[in-house]
Amino acid sequence: MKYFKFLVSLMLTAAVFYGLNTKIGPAPPIGKFLNPYTGIWQNEKDDAITGTIEIKGLKEKVTVHYDAQLIPHIFAQNDTDLYKAQGYITAKHRLWQMEFQTYAAAGRLSEIIGDAALDYDRQERRRGMGFGAEQAIIKMKEDPETAAYIKAYAEGVNNYINQLQPKDFPVEYKLLDYVPEPWTVKKTALLLMYMTKDLSGFDSDLENTNALRLFGKERFDLLFPDFFEVNDPVIPKETDWSHIDVPMTKTPESELPLDTITSTMDKPHPDNGSNNWAVSGRKSYSGNPILANDPHLGLNLPSIWFVMQLSTPEHNAFGATLPGALGVISGFNNHISWGETNATRDVLDWYKIEFKDDKRTHYKYGEAWKEVNIRVEEIKIKGKEPFKDSVRYTHHGPVAYDINFKGDNGRAGYAMKWIGHIGGNNQKTFLALNKAHNYEEYAAALTHYSAPAQNFVFASTQGDIALWIQGKFPNKWKGQGKFLMDGSNPENDWQSFIPQPFNAHTKNPERGFVSSANQHPVEQTYPYYVFNDGYETYRNRVINEFFRSKETFSIQDFKDLHNNNYNLKAAELIPYALENMDTNMLNAEEITVLEQLKNWNFYNDTEALGPSIWRNWWGKLYTMVWDEFSVEDVALDAPFTYQTIHMLKTMGEDPFMDIVATPETEHAKDLFLLSFKEAVKSLTEWKSENGEYNWRNYKSTSVGHLLQGLPAFSRTNLPIGGGRNIVNATSERHGPSWRMIVEMSSPPKALGIYPGGQSGNPGSKFYDDFIDVWAAGEYHSLHYLQNDTETDAVIATQTLTPN
Repeated sequence: MKYFKFLVSLMLTAAVFYGLNTKIGPAPPIGKFLNPYTGIWQNEKDDAITGTIEIKGLKEKVTVHYDAQLIPHIFAQNDTDLYKAQGYITAKHRLWQMEFQTYAAAGRLSEIIGDAALDYDRQERRRGMGFGAEQAIIKMKEDPETAAYIKAYAEGVNNYINQLQPKDFPVEYKLLDYVPEPWTVKKTALLLMYMTKDLSGFDSDLENTNALRLFGKERFDLLFPDFFEVNDPVIPKETDWSHIDVPMTKTPESELPLDTITSTMDKPHPDNGSNNWAVSGRKSYSGNPILANDPHLGLNLPSIWFVMQLSTPEHNAFGATLPGALGVISGFNNHISWGETNATRDVLDWYKIEFKDDKRTHYKYGEAWKEVNIRVEEIKIKGKEPFKDSVRYTHHGPVAYDINFKGDNGRAGYAMKWIGHIGGNNQKTFLALNKAHNYEEYAAALTHYSAPAQNFVFASTQGDIALWIQGKFPNKWKGQGKFLMDGSNPENDWQSFIPQPFNAHTKNPERGFVSSANQHPVEQTYPYYVFNDGYETYRNRVINEFFRSKETFSIQDFKDLHNNNYNLKAAELIPYALENMDTNMLNAEEITVLEQLKNWNFYNDTEALGPSIWRNWWGKLYTMVWDEFSVEDVALDAPFTYQTIHMLKTMGEDPFMDIVATPETEHAKDLFLLSFKEAVKSLTEWKSENGEYNWRNYKSTSVGHLLQGLPAFSRTNLPIGGGRNIVNATSERHGPSWRMIVEMSSPPKALGIYPGGQSGNPGSKFYDDFIDVWAAGEYHSLHYLQNDTETDAVIATQTLTPN
């Protein structure tokens, strides 16, 4: 009997031990997670920011001062030590985030999450993210200086990783039950690809092909024009382009394949973009140029940005860095300041591939058959056998869609031609900007930059302001890349690129300011074909109008503009809609809401009711107008907002206004009434469940943890106004991810804030301490130290010494 009891006890003990140390479903292994010596309890305290740390391979001592916002100010004696220290310090505060983002870019999430991430991973592999990173490494290694600095950065990260004990791992590693792996040059390249996809991975070519087939060329051109009549481009309209002598590519005689495409891959957030602007000394309150930048990205914790100062005896840069990449991305030094907005050009096209036979080893090109290269993607899956996917590469790029992925034709596929696959040494641009002294060095730095295309704004202590639209742009024939193309016709290839000096730019324009907000880059007089799947049409007009409204501008003006909640889109439609809507058909409840809307001043402020009413009304109205685009098993994108409003106001009896499902023939005025009634009904239901529909409650902005579904690590229902198409572009989980204002005095004075905190540790007081300041529309003064002996703002110092 005693042996039986012993065996039962042993089995129970083994079962408990197994249960506590095994990850079951989404929960971490409970025993390991709650272990008092290595588990989550060890993550409650902040990292040390004092003392001396030995770093392998460091040449000389590096001083790291921290200020009250936990911003590190790194002072090194040479560039190699500087970037090694940047890697170490970034990893110290953001290790899990920087590594997780590279897992996502590489299509490796299944390794740590399980097969729930398999479709995502397959998609990223078929998008060629890893292939693109490898091409970028080739380009970066062509420049010995860049190669050396990226290697030093990786060594700095690995110095930190190698010092960690399991108890020190960031809490997310413990939640997901995995461990950090060595940082590599490829991980930096993957991080840059992560941004390239986010900012230049959006396209609608396949959806456009469906729309062309369904509605015809004339109707397509009406719905998706290349230019809008209100175009207020990035580069001033009056710019003279007569010096450009390289012609646009001639349009070939070819036919488009009008295939039916049932579904397409996930795309980046359509609101990924930004604002930036600069005023000259003539329009500045002090006579110094002033520059501002606010990139609009997903609102996540840890934040996408990490603010640092990077200094050597030769240069001294300050600003927002990307954890995983070198240098300051949006910032300033003692001579210049710079920032970026997305240039949103069409640099992703699709080609139909005709395979020779079912083996799919060759594809038609011209009068011959070309051989494909097969890249076998092995996707490791936590707890399961790996999944292997064979992706065929043509000279256009990877065949993302084929019989194995979103396709059913054994001899056909769609290949993706993308600027992200060409490779480039974009890192060199930022390293050079960090050191630049003037306009000439800024412009030279940009020549290395290929993707994602950006509008680089500039200001200097010498009094110059400028803006370059920089990227590697195919020199396309008119219309090239709007639709799926025949990949067997060589004339459909990208024939060349626009020479870099002919990229649109402006320096010290007569109007005294430069600005960009993801709108169309140029007027129609620019000699190259420019197209995108949706240029912004509202924020940019509010910004440009603001700078035309008076003679000079102060720092407070810049803050006010960053936080401007004016809803131009609503202001351009609501008065017309109310004038043309039959309000006699409204009931008492609807009239109450109508009066609330009439009392709205078109500002999306937190306590206003109008924005919530408008949001609901516009959503219902837009869906009613474009009900023709709701076709089962056909991928379609409805027309742009500006063109929709334009047609509602000027083509109210166009057949598109008719609701397909009803026997009556509706016009725009009917849609105004029907959609308003539906909006009131929807709002009333929302109010009964959630309370008053003021904008703060209704929009409910949150900054969520990168791992979705971790409310304890997130901030929700933040009191902030704004919204889509508004200068303060804050929506539910998206918006201004970094706000910076720099006055180019000597030395520069700067303000900055972002919705997060410097620490990646959810237990740290620095994890989310910027969020309330950001939501209130306020800023932190950035303490720009001129040398390592300046200690007024310093709260702690850490010294890195050679090992």
